[in-house]
Amino acid sequence: MKSYEINIRDPFVLVEDDTYYMYGTRAQNFGRFVGGVDVYTSKDLENWSEPLECFNSVEFDMNKEVVWAPEVHKYNDAYYMLVTLTDGMRGTYALKSDSPLGPFKPHSDGKLTPTEWECLDGTLYIENDVPYLVFCHEHTQIYDGAMCYIQLSDDLTHSVGEPVTMFRATDPKWVKVKIPFKHYITDGPFMFRTKDNVLLIIWSTFINNKYAECVVRFNDGTIKGSFEHIEPLIDDDGGHGMIFGTNNKIYLTYHTPNKTGSEHPAFIELIDNCDSLKKKL
Repeated sequence: MKSYEINIRDPFVLVEDDTYYMYGTRAQNFGRFVGGVDVYTSKDLENWSEPLECFNSVEFDMNKEVVWAPEVHKYNDAYYMLVTLTDGMRGTYALKSDSPLGPFKPHSDGKLTPTEWECLDGTLYIENDVPYLVFCHEHTQIYDGAMCYIQLSDDLTHSVGEPVTMFRATDPKWVKVKIPFKHYITDGPFMFRTKDNVLLIIWSTFINNKYAECVVRFNDGTIKGSFEHIEPLIDDDGGHGMIFGTNNKIYLTYHTPNKTGSEHPAFIELIDNCDSLKKKL
């Protein structure tokens, strides 16, 4: 299969040896009851295998509504899938497998995100050997969507302490007028360190009614420090991306267009400017 033939949202690529493993939200009927998560494999980022189901949400009675934004991280010699599911409130759960091909099975003690919050799109971030979950507090509950983090236990089974809100969807300069009770979206966070160890987070929202891939730079090299919103990477109907490296190159993968039935993964090479990223022309 070619990338444009794969109808998924929220692509996430794990690189292992000489193989790329790509996960994503099944785009058909993605709002509910999609039944699980697939993995696609490739050797060249151009030609992909047929989908292999790596998590069956029906089998574990975890298919009550959404199965969104799966991403797989290798951590302590195992593979952990963070995925947004619904059990009353939406939240991020951890699944575990001995292989990037799955099968992934429930691992966390319920949600890693706050129980009474509507949350989605949790991503794993390690700082000074401490695991954190970076996630979105949904606009569906609070109107002005927020980007948050919470510390996790070392075994990723539960959260530790209280969540911290870093910023809200209306904070960047491009939101010139804030309208009460209008919904402003945050989604798809992913953490990245440049070659000069500058910490960035990419995340998605809408700019001028188009899906966009935005960037925040932390000024102190820590998620707990000050930060600034810098120029978006994409502002023309693409987003919910992540960054991966291979063969001394770094790539952004994201889904585009943001239109049900047409979404597919796209790949662009990035240039690491030490304190920021830009698309390679």
